[in-house]
Amino acid sequence: MVEKASPTVALLDYGSGNLRSAQRALEHAGADVTVTADPDTVLGADGLLVPGVGNFAACMTGLRAVHGPRMIGERLAGGRPVLGICVGMQVLFDRGVEGSDGVGTEGCGEWPGTVTRLEASVLPHMGWNTVDAPQDSRMFAGAADDERYYFVHSYGVRSWDLETDGHTAAPAVTWATHEDCRFVAAVENGPLWATQFHPEKSGEAGARLLRNWLATL
Repeated sequence: MVEKASPTVALLDYGSGNLRSAQRALEHAGADVTVTADPDTVLGADGLLVPGVGNFAACMTGLRAVHGPRMIGERLAGGRPVLGICVGMQVLFDRGVEGSDGVGTEGCGEWPGTVTRLEASVLPHMGWNTVDAPQDSRMFAGAADDERYYFVHSYGVRSWDLETDGHTAAPAVTWATHEDCRFVAAVENGPLWATQFHPEKSGEAGARLLRNWLATL
């Protein structure tokens, strides 16, 4: 009997993100991981993981320097899976507004929406929190209702504005709440998945989520 090969994952190296933790978590979940910004490797892998920590504008500068938006777009045009984590999720939206100018920075534009500062008395939102996932979520398959995930962020997407045409499946949107501020915690939209929290820092709950993603590859 021929043993099935591990799915290959390109972990995008653009100068932002906890690459080592993400690599270890993916490998523990069963992936063959390459940390890279090489276009051929990124486009040829079974899956692409886009990490991100810190400032939206800085992440977009790093992404553009390695042609990340183009590679993400090319993968999605071909139905090739992409997973964004933390700011790696935020940059998939139209715009991120940080600071007082109100203008912000253009994102990758894969989803409509703007990343803004959470309305809460304590920021960053840092630590463990539960999420409200749809019943048919593939990302959270096998998770208990009170499962907790690790968040570190002060900004998020607070409304979901993508309209569907009735011919394609509606995205599965997962929400979380910090104090009284509700925000998007995760999205499953065809080959494009993303989480605001860090699955690589979320123990067994995060490991299960990564295994669920790898199973789609």
